[in-house]
Amino acid sequence: MSDKEAVIELVKHLPQDVTLQEIVQKIEFIAAIREGFDQIDQGQGIPIEQVEQIMDTWTTK
Repeated sequence: MSDKEAVIELVKHLPQDVTLQEIVQKIEFIAAIREGFDQIDQGQGIPIEQVEQIMDTWTTK
């Protein structure tokens, strides 16, 4: 699905009273997710074990 198609699908499912700011935030979120998937596809992701270690440091202080 192209970026344009993804945005069109997003807008179709939003409530009628959504604000422009909320739309922008949702588009930015989708863009970040897609960027992350692209990085993973290129082998640039972080292994889950490393993510778990990082998260452990957030909760154990």
